[in-house]
Amino acid sequence: MDFETFEPAYEAVLADFGFDRASDERARDVLAGLDPGGSLAAFEAALGGRDVAVVAPGPSLVDDLDAVAAVADAPDGAVLAVSSAAPVLREHGVAVDAYVTDLDATPELAPTLTDAGVPSAVHAHGDNVPAVREVVPECDREHVLGTTQAAPRPAAGVVNVGGFTDGDRAAFLADHVGARSLAFPGWDLDDPDVDPMKARKLAWARRLLALLERDRFDRQDRLDDARYEARFDVLDGHRDDVDHSFATA
Repeated sequence: MDFETFEPAYEAVLADFGFDRASDERARDVLAGLDPGGSLAAFEAALGGRDVAVVAPGPSLVDDLDAVAAVADAPDGAVLAVSSAAPVLREHGVAVDAYVTDLDATPELAPTLTDAGVPSAVHAHGDNVPAVREVVPECDREHVLGTTQAAPRPAAGVVNVGGFTDGDRAAFLADHVGARSLAFPGWDLDDPDVDPMKARKLAWARRLLALLERDRFDRQDRLDDARYEARFDVLDGHRDDVDHSFATA
Protein backbone atom coordinates (compact mmCIF):
# COMPACT_ATOMS: atom_id res chain seq x y z
CA MET A 1 0.00 0.00 0.00
CA ASP A 2 1.38 3.42 -0.89
CA PHE A 3 1.35 6.38 1.45
CA GLU A 4 -1.25 8.32 -0.51
CA THR A 5 -3.71 5.47 -0.07
CA PHE A 6 -2.87 5.05 3.60
CA GLU A 7 -2.72 8.74 4.52
CA PRO A 8 -6.42 9.12 5.51
CA ALA A 9 -5.92 6.35 8.08
CA TYR A 10 -2.77 8.04 9.37
CA GLU A 11 -4.61 11.33 9.76
CA ALA A 12 -7.36 9.54 11.68
CA VAL A 13 -4.75 8.03 14.02
CA LEU A 14 -3.20 11.45 14.62
CA ALA A 15 -6.60 12.92 15.43
CA ASP A 16 -7.59 10.08 17.76
CA PHE A 17 -4.38 10.07 19.79
CA GLY A 18 -3.54 13.76 19.54
CA PHE A 19 -0.15 12.99 18.03
CA ASP A 20 1.85 15.69 16.28
CA ARG A 21 2.57 15.11 12.60
CA ALA A 22 5.54 17.48 12.71
CA SER A 23 7.13 15.33 15.42
CA ASP A 24 6.81 12.26 13.23
CA GLU A 25 8.40 14.17 10.37
CA ARG A 26 11.31 15.27 12.55
CA ALA A 27 11.84 11.68 13.69
CA ARG A 28 11.73 10.52 10.05
CA ASP A 29 14.41 13.04 9.14
CA VAL A 30 16.65 11.97 12.03
CA LEU A 31 16.41 8.37 10.84
CA ALA A 32 17.08 9.40 7.23
CA GLY A 33 20.17 11.27 8.37
CA LEU A 34 21.60 8.07 9.85
CA ASP A 35 21.89 6.58 6.34
CA PRO A 36 19.81 3.40 6.49
CA GLY A 37 20.93 1.33 3.54
CA GLY A 38 18.34 -1.45 3.55
CA SER A 39 15.69 -1.90 0.91
CA LEU A 40 12.24 -3.24 0.25
CA ALA A 41 13.95 -5.63 -2.17
CA ALA A 42 15.60 -7.39 0.76
CA PHE A 43 12.21 -7.92 2.38
CA GLU A 44 10.80 -9.12 -0.92
CA ALA A 45 13.58 -11.69 -1.13
CA ALA A 46 12.82 -12.85 2.41
CA LEU A 47 9.00 -12.75 2.34
CA GLY A 48 7.74 -12.36 -1.22
CA GLY A 49 5.63 -15.25 -2.52
CA ARG A 50 5.80 -16.97 0.87
CA ASP A 51 3.41 -17.95 3.63
CA VAL A 52 4.48 -15.49 6.30
CA ALA A 53 3.98 -15.81 10.04
CA VAL A 54 3.79 -12.26 11.42
CA VAL A 55 4.78 -13.12 14.97
CA ALA A 56 3.75 -10.76 17.78
CA PRO A 57 4.94 -10.89 21.40
CA GLY A 58 1.51 -11.44 22.96
CA PRO A 59 0.78 -13.85 25.81
CA SER A 60 -0.34 -16.52 23.35
CA LEU A 61 3.08 -16.71 21.67
CA VAL A 62 4.31 -19.46 23.99
CA ASP A 63 1.39 -21.64 22.94
CA ASP A 64 1.95 -20.78 19.27
CA LEU A 65 5.67 -21.60 19.09
CA ASP A 66 5.16 -25.00 17.47
CA ALA A 67 3.01 -23.44 14.75
CA VAL A 68 5.68 -20.79 14.11
CA ALA A 69 8.39 -23.45 13.94
CA ALA A 70 6.30 -25.32 11.37
CA VAL A 71 6.12 -22.20 9.21
CA ALA A 72 9.87 -21.63 9.60
CA ASP A 73 10.58 -25.21 8.49
CA ALA A 74 8.20 -25.16 5.51
CA PRO A 75 9.78 -24.70 2.06
CA ASP A 76 7.59 -21.68 1.33
CA GLY A 77 7.35 -20.37 4.89
CA ALA A 78 8.93 -17.27 6.41
CA VAL A 79 8.96 -15.72 9.87
CA LEU A 80 8.58 -11.98 10.34
CA ALA A 81 9.26 -11.16 13.98
CA VAL A 82 7.57 -8.19 15.60
CA SER A 83 9.56 -6.36 18.28
CA SER A 84 10.16 -8.48 21.40
CA ALA A 85 8.80 -11.62 19.75
CA ALA A 86 12.24 -11.96 18.14
CA PRO A 87 14.20 -12.89 21.28
CA VAL A 88 11.52 -15.41 22.27
CA LEU A 89 11.79 -17.06 18.87
CA ARG A 90 15.58 -17.09 18.99
CA GLU A 91 15.55 -18.59 22.49
CA HIS A 92 13.44 -21.46 21.14
CA GLY A 93 15.60 -22.03 18.08
CA VAL A 94 13.18 -20.54 15.55
CA ALA A 95 14.93 -18.69 12.73
CA VAL A 96 13.85 -15.10 12.09
CA ASP A 97 13.75 -14.16 8.40
CA ALA A 98 12.91 -10.47 8.90
CA TYR A 99 12.28 -8.09 11.78
CA VAL A 100 10.15 -5.02 12.54
CA THR A 101 10.75 -2.73 15.51
CA ASP A 102 10.27 0.81 16.77
CA LEU A 103 13.00 0.17 19.38
CA ASP A 104 10.56 0.52 22.29
CA ALA A 105 11.34 -3.04 23.43
CA THR A 106 14.59 -5.04 23.28
CA PRO A 107 16.38 -2.33 21.25
CA GLU A 108 19.67 -4.16 21.69
CA LEU A 109 18.44 -6.89 19.34
CA ALA A 110 18.45 -4.70 16.22
CA PRO A 111 22.27 -4.58 15.97
CA THR A 112 22.47 -8.32 16.58
CA LEU A 113 19.99 -9.17 13.82
CA THR A 114 21.34 -6.70 11.29
CA ASP A 115 24.88 -7.95 11.91
CA ALA A 116 23.53 -11.41 11.04
CA GLY A 117 22.10 -10.06 7.77
CA VAL A 118 18.45 -10.14 8.81
CA PRO A 119 16.42 -7.43 7.00
CA SER A 120 15.19 -5.14 9.77
CA ALA A 121 12.60 -2.37 9.48
CA VAL A 122 13.39 0.27 12.09
CA HIS A 123 10.60 2.74 12.70
CA ALA A 124 10.94 6.37 13.77
CA HIS A 125 8.02 8.19 15.37
CA GLY A 126 7.55 11.31 17.44
CA ASP A 127 8.72 9.98 20.79
CA ASN A 128 11.48 7.46 20.03
CA VAL A 129 14.14 9.75 18.56
CA PRO A 130 16.65 9.13 21.39
CA ALA A 131 16.47 5.39 20.77
CA VAL A 132 16.84 5.90 17.01
CA ARG A 133 19.93 8.07 17.54
CA GLU A 134 21.46 5.55 19.95
CA VAL A 135 20.66 2.22 18.30
CA VAL A 136 20.74 2.73 14.53
CA PRO A 137 24.45 3.70 14.42
CA GLU A 138 25.19 0.38 16.15
CA CYS A 139 23.43 -1.57 13.39
CA ASP A 140 24.75 -2.85 10.10
CA ARG A 141 22.84 -0.21 8.19
CA GLU A 142 22.97 -2.17 4.94
CA HIS A 143 20.25 -4.28 6.56
CA VAL A 144 18.22 -1.42 8.09
CA LEU A 145 15.13 -0.23 6.23
CA GLY A 146 13.79 2.97 7.76
CA THR A 147 10.03 3.33 8.19
CA THR A 148 7.89 6.32 9.10
CA GLN A 149 4.28 7.16 9.88
CA ALA A 150 4.64 10.39 7.94
CA ALA A 151 5.33 11.00 4.26
CA PRO A 152 8.21 8.75 3.16
CA ARG A 153 11.67 9.69 1.97
CA PRO A 154 12.51 6.64 -0.15
CA ALA A 155 15.66 8.16 -1.63
CA ALA A 156 16.98 8.42 1.94
CA GLY A 157 15.98 4.86 2.83
CA VAL A 158 12.78 5.68 4.75
CA VAL A 159 9.49 4.24 3.46
CA ASN A 160 5.84 4.12 4.49
CA VAL A 161 3.83 1.14 3.27
CA GLY A 162 1.09 1.51 5.89
CA GLY A 163 0.47 0.48 9.47
CA PHE A 164 0.67 2.10 12.88
CA THR A 165 1.72 -0.34 15.61
CA ASP A 166 4.72 -2.62 15.09
CA GLY A 167 2.40 -5.55 14.49
CA ASP A 168 0.07 -4.15 11.88
CA ARG A 169 2.97 -2.29 10.24
CA ALA A 170 4.71 -5.67 9.86
CA ALA A 171 1.61 -7.09 8.19
CA PHE A 172 1.44 -4.16 5.76
CA LEU A 173 5.13 -4.60 4.97
CA ALA A 174 4.78 -8.33 4.29
CA ASP A 175 1.79 -7.66 2.06
CA HIS A 176 3.61 -4.87 0.22
CA VAL A 177 6.48 -7.16 -0.76
CA GLY A 178 4.16 -9.91 -2.00
CA ALA A 179 3.50 -12.33 0.86
CA ARG A 180 1.18 -15.08 -0.36
CA SER A 181 -0.56 -15.51 2.98
CA LEU A 182 -0.30 -13.99 6.44
CA ALA A 183 -0.75 -15.79 9.75
CA PHE A 184 -0.71 -14.09 13.13
CA PRO A 185 0.75 -16.19 15.96
CA GLY A 186 1.25 -14.41 19.25
CA TRP A 187 -1.48 -11.86 18.55
CA ASP A 188 -3.93 -11.10 21.36
CA LEU A 189 -6.24 -8.38 20.11
CA ASP A 190 -8.56 -8.86 23.10
CA ASP A 191 -5.90 -9.00 25.81
CA PRO A 192 -7.70 -7.80 28.97
CA ASP A 193 -4.50 -7.12 30.86
CA VAL A 194 -3.11 -4.26 28.78
CA ASP A 195 -3.24 -0.63 29.90
CA PRO A 196 -5.75 1.79 28.32
CA MET A 197 -3.25 3.21 25.82
CA LYS A 198 -2.27 -0.27 24.63
CA ALA A 199 -5.95 -1.21 24.36
CA ARG A 200 -6.53 1.78 22.06
CA LYS A 201 -3.55 0.75 19.94
CA LEU A 202 -4.90 -2.79 19.68
CA ALA A 203 -8.24 -1.35 18.54
CA TRP A 204 -6.41 0.49 15.78
CA ALA A 205 -4.52 -2.68 14.89
CA ARG A 206 -7.88 -4.37 14.31
CA ARG A 207 -9.06 -1.52 12.09
CA LEU A 208 -5.90 -1.40 10.05
CA LEU A 209 -5.70 -5.16 9.60
CA ALA A 210 -9.31 -5.08 8.41
CA LEU A 211 -8.34 -2.36 5.92
CA LEU A 212 -5.43 -4.46 4.69
CA GLU A 213 -7.54 -7.60 4.46
CA ARG A 214 -10.14 -5.76 2.41
CA ASP A 215 -7.38 -4.51 0.09
CA ARG A 216 -6.06 -8.06 -0.34
CA PHE A 217 -9.54 -9.30 -1.23
CA ASP A 218 -9.81 -6.52 -3.83
CA ARG A 219 -6.62 -7.80 -5.45
CA GLN A 220 -7.36 -11.51 -5.25
CA ASP A 221 -9.17 -11.85 -8.57
CA ARG A 222 -6.31 -10.15 -10.39
CA LEU A 223 -3.61 -12.53 -9.17
CA ASP A 224 -2.57 -15.74 -10.84
CA ASP A 225 -1.81 -17.65 -7.65
CA ALA A 226 -4.22 -20.31 -6.47
CA ARG A 227 -2.54 -20.35 -3.04
CA TYR A 228 -2.90 -16.61 -2.42
CA GLU A 229 -4.91 -16.10 0.76
CA ALA A 230 -6.61 -12.79 1.52
CA ARG A 231 -8.38 -13.67 4.76
CA PHE A 232 -6.78 -13.02 8.17
CA ASP A 233 -7.86 -15.51 10.82
CA VAL A 234 -6.87 -13.07 13.57
CA LEU A 235 -9.87 -10.94 12.58
CA ASP A 236 -12.41 -13.73 13.04
CA GLY A 237 -15.03 -12.41 15.43
CA HIS A 238 -14.00 -8.79 14.84
CA ARG A 239 -15.01 -7.95 11.26
CA ASP A 240 -18.58 -6.94 12.02
CA ASP A 241 -17.38 -4.43 14.62
CA VAL A 242 -14.82 -2.61 12.48
CA ASP A 243 -15.65 0.88 11.24
CA HIS A 244 -13.95 1.49 7.89
CA SER A 245 -15.03 5.10 7.53
CA PHE A 246 -11.66 6.39 8.80
CA ALA A 247 -9.99 5.08 5.63
CA THR A 248 -11.81 7.56 3.41
CA ALA A 249 -12.30 10.42 5.85
